[in-house]
Amino acid sequence: MNNPRPRTISLVIPAYNEEAYLPACLDAVLRNVADKALEIIVVDNNSTDGTKQVVERYPTVKYVFEPVKGITRARQRGLLSATGDIVAYVDADTLPPPGWIEQIARNFAEDSNLACLSGPYSFYDLSGIKDKISTGWFVTARPLYALTGFMMVGGNFAIPRETLHKMGGFDDTIEFYGEDADIAKRAKKFGKVLFSPSLVMPTSGRRLKKQGLLKMAGLYFINYLSIVFRSKPATQGYQDIR
Repeated sequence: MNNPRPRTISLVIPAYNEEAYLPACLDAVLRNVADKALEIIVVDNNSTDGTKQVVERYPTVKYVFEPVKGITRARQRGLLSATGDIVAYVDADTLPPPGWIEQIARNFAEDSNLACLSGPYSFYDLSGIKDKISTGWFVTARPLYALTGFMMVGGNFAIPRETLHKMGGFDDTIEFYGEDADIAKRAKKFGKVLFSPSLVMPTSGRRLKKQGLLKMAGLYFINYLSIVFRSKPATQGYQDIR
């Protein structure tokens, strides 16, 4: 019997005014991800800075423009532009590490029922104790994951392209908070949603620094619960932090 061909992976990076953080992200992607990915796509979400010029310095990266601002709209544009069997999403302030894309490929190869894969953040620009406290949130959230069967973070997840299309793509009525929980909840209808502690994504703690841990954790927690019980976020407004 012939072995099935390995599923291809597209990497999508939404970016709004990310000229300061995007170069390090793309450097990490080219160093650790690109040789295992079918394509690298940056979705410029109507930036007014030099985001496009940054992407132009990386000729192997595909540039896509989404004129309507909003993270769900940028993610959807990435989906429509992707051709891989699996679409992986990271944020423009992340640093995808060695072995990250290999974990994605391995998990989907080993479990045909896997509908979504995600994992926790680590914060590369927070001090040691703040990083430990911040990443501890993912440990305290695990009981919720055990109860609901779904959890993911928007800057570190992968999902089959076919599943996303069956789900109807991303909900563009959600502006920011709750969009990751919404995707995970809807993906669960099509299979297993795995939140793997080993799929760690280094990211910036800039939002934590600006908003504070308690405020940020509270916003994410209340919107997660709102998605669980009401299938819509509790809050609509959000602050761009660059």
